[in-house]
Amino acid sequence: MTARVRAPEPVGAGGWVNTGGRELSLAALRGRIVILDFWTFCCVNCLHVLDELRALEAEFPEELVVIGVHSPKFAHEAEHDAVLAAVERYAVEHPVLDDPELTTWRQYAVRAWPTLVVVDPDGYIAGTYSGEGHLHALRTLVSNLVRSHEIRRGDQPYVPPAATPGLLRFPGRTLPLPDGSIAVADTGHHRILLLERDGQTLRQSIGDGTRGLVDGPADVARFSEPSGLCLLPDDVATAVGYRIVVADTVNHVLRGIADDGSVRTLAGTGRQWMQLDPLPDGGPADTPLSSPWDVVWSPAHRAVLIAMAGIHQLWAFDPHAGQVRVVAGTTNEGLVDGPAREAWLAQPSALAVDAAGTVWFADAETSSLRRLRDDHVDTVIGTGLFDFGLRDGDAGEALLQHPLGLSVLPDGSIAIADTYNGAIRHFDPRTHRVRTLASGLREPVDVRLVDEMLLVTESAAHELVRIPVDTEVRVDPTAFRTQRPPTSVRAGALRIGITFTAPDGQKLDDRYGAATHVIISATPPELLVDGGWQGSDLAHTVRIAADIPEGVLHIAARAASCDTDAEFPACHVHQQDWGVPVVVTADGSDQLTLALGGA
Repeated sequence: MTARVRAPEPVGAGGWVNTGGRELSLAALRGRIVILDFWTFCCVNCLHVLDELRALEAEFPEELVVIGVHSPKFAHEAEHDAVLAAVERYAVEHPVLDDPELTTWRQYAVRAWPTLVVVDPDGYIAGTYSGEGHLHALRTLVSNLVRSHEIRRGDQPYVPPAATPGLLRFPGRTLPLPDGSIAVADTGHHRILLLERDGQTLRQSIGDGTRGLVDGPADVARFSEPSGLCLLPDDVATAVGYRIVVADTVNHVLRGIADDGSVRTLAGTGRQWMQLDPLPDGGPADTPLSSPWDVVWSPAHRAVLIAMAGIHQLWAFDPHAGQVRVVAGTTNEGLVDGPAREAWLAQPSALAVDAAGTVWFADAETSSLRRLRDDHVDTVIGTGLFDFGLRDGDAGEALLQHPLGLSVLPDGSIAIADTYNGAIRHFDPRTHRVRTLASGLREPVDVRLVDEMLLVTESAAHELVRIPVDTEVRVDPTAFRTQRPPTSVRAGALRIGITFTAPDGQKLDDRYGAATHVIISATPPELLVDGGWQGSDLAHTVRIAADIPEGVLHIAARAASCDTDAEFPACHVHQQDWGVPVVVTADGSDQLTLALGGA
């Protein structure tokens, strides 16, 4: 940076979490290094960054203080109780400022989730990083600040919340088994439970309840926030030696559970797939995955389909061949229908397959219900990344809010766990109508038909509940648009620039082609006269249409950097997708600058 900028004091109407009721200030933390993590709990990339920050917090326990600034995208995320639950659910072990009105977001001119701002011991901004993959850069910057400043070491201001008692903790998917028992992903306890038919009595625990990636017998195995579950057909299970497939989300792997409860890793390496990694096309199962959120057996594909939430794709895993391949999505985030490999998805988080072989999936970030059939993706409910709500009626007008669960009912209709609306919704493909079956639930993330009742995973209430399948409630319709301050731009030429500086000791890595890659598109597409662009330049001029009053610019940027002075150099990928709301005005700017990373 050419000029030192004093870091504004973080303030938020929701107050402080994880501080024991105490308010924090940057002034009181002078002499310490502070990282402000602007995040929101719907965002899978933000969850990836939480994992990156844990390593940094462990390495600099006395020199560094991480402060999460929770900046909501969805209406539900602006509720303080929802923030409290998310902080506990995702094991956030640092102070968090609840900023429901985006006050601090605006003060720091943040444009995307996640964004990290490093504040030096003197209270000045030392670096800004958007997206994920910046752990090495952050480590380098923090180390440099430790060497160049007199650090006031001390204890952390973090105060843990009271533990939540009970058998389940933030449970995920359920899976009715042929013998009448019910498997449930006990996500917050990092294990899989087998419950009796009542959904309450414990039959067996698979996993010792400690976060980790360990194969072996049921009492030895370890998971990390497992989510999705599916059952293999009998002939496949007999051939491969396991019956249940688990989406072990935070470990970035699939696991298999045999009839004796033993666990093995089926696909993935434990490392997160990052941009510039090759995408599989029938390759070996030891390809890295990225936050697999749900799994389902697809007879048409003769494979386990994977909702790869972390990179906005659907993958397939062949249990017989031990191979994975991409089925749908490009890794670009958005709502674009078309041929499966060209469609844009947005954090697919739930899967279901009907009798005709159609694959239904919930795209959480676009609050949409979509389907894959005949190698083509189309959208049934939902309009885009920033529109959501609670509205029944024709599917073309209906609204959801970050749905995370789906189930196909015997008549071919779809039950939807409409998570952030706290509701169970119903879509009938024959009538194209949507109605609400139940409301007032605490973050339902799954729904299954069991004994002629809907078994609902009420995750934030830590329990399974049953509701009648033929019920219906009337709801007051609501519609929202993500309330982020739009950027005013003028019609005509708009120069979009991405700033990125390789961390100290690294250089841009162009050994295998261009070290940077940028994709620019828009919603609606007509906002860009030239239809968008992609290439290796970090700056490009597009043309904004004069007859489109507002829209969203989608900019995806990737940069690869590599160590310069190491005997065995490590390479690092930095990546971010921005969705920038814009309004077209006569006095708008002709430039848009976004920071991917740099001190």
